[in-house]
Amino acid sequence: MQTRRSLLKNTAGLALAAGAITSLPVAALAKAPMVGMQAPNYYRLRLGDYEITALSDGTVKLPMAKIYEQIEESEAEAHLANHFQSNPTEVSVNAYLVNTGERLVLIDAGTGTLMGAALGKLVANIKASGYEPSQIDEVILTHIHADHSGGLVADGKRVFENATLHVNEREADFWLKADEKTRADAALGPQVLQAEQCVGPYVEAGKLRTFANNAAPLPGFGSVFRPGHTPGHSAITVESKGEKIVFWGDIAHGDILQFDRPDVTVEFDVDQSEAAKTRAIAFAEAADQKYLVAGAHHAFPGIGHVRRDETNYDWVPVAYTATF
Repeated sequence: MQTRRSLLKNTAGLALAAGAITSLPVAALAKAPMVGMQAPNYYRLRLGDYEITALSDGTVKLPMAKIYEQIEESEAEAHLANHFQSNPTEVSVNAYLVNTGERLVLIDAGTGTLMGAALGKLVANIKASGYEPSQIDEVILTHIHADHSGGLVADGKRVFENATLHVNEREADFWLKADEKTRADAALGPQVLQAEQCVGPYVEAGKLRTFANNAAPLPGFGSVFRPGHTPGHSAITVESKGEKIVFWGDIAHGDILQFDRPDVTVEFDVDQSEAAKTRAIAFAEAADQKYLVAGAHHAFPGIGHVRRDETNYDWVPVAYTATF
């Protein structure tokens, strides 16, 4: 039977034991170094019978409040800050692989080495996603700006050695058959040289094909002429089993400001007035038809829907899913 004396004795013993434990030297915890990098950036979803793989070329900080046009820089900066986006703003560069089961099609090709070390990660992410550049059968460009065509070449050679390149004919003519006035333009001239550098090897190899406005670049792939950002800028459409996705290139830069203010343009727009009109049409159609949209400069993976709200439109990213 436990008496008051035995209880005090046991309690004292426990106290002594606890004191002995706390007096032992504490083992030092190992300090793990910070990794400082993300996992490979690809994301998959199903579209009917097709497999869509979003691929990141990287992200880059750009002074978007200054780049936006038709709005005061201070107003743009305040609008971004109100949505927890800083200035400079982290901007994604995305590309997309469509596996139809019969062919593997890349839509846009990232920057390659043209825009710094923060970008140019497309090929690494293609490989991380389980494919090889040599497996790609076709490449379709929404337009020929360097952040969409720079990844076509490396050291002057075709990265996608077995692929045929498809570009809107008006887009190809503007950049690859530029007149002297365009070549002499301070902004456009360097872009012409980049276009020739990136697309030229495919032309020389007989691997460039052009498509007309609103025509199909390939069987099963449609296009929608969306001019303004560039003269031949085109969205690419894909459908399977009643499901539809539109890869709309540079209809919007970012997820916030232009959805509230479709009239806001960017300094990269070749025809700013036309770009604003095109964006208004594209937003309205996406909201009405409720199809999936994939944007080259929405936060990765850049896939979502457009809906109307009290300030014009809202971008709604797809919910992440670990199942496929």
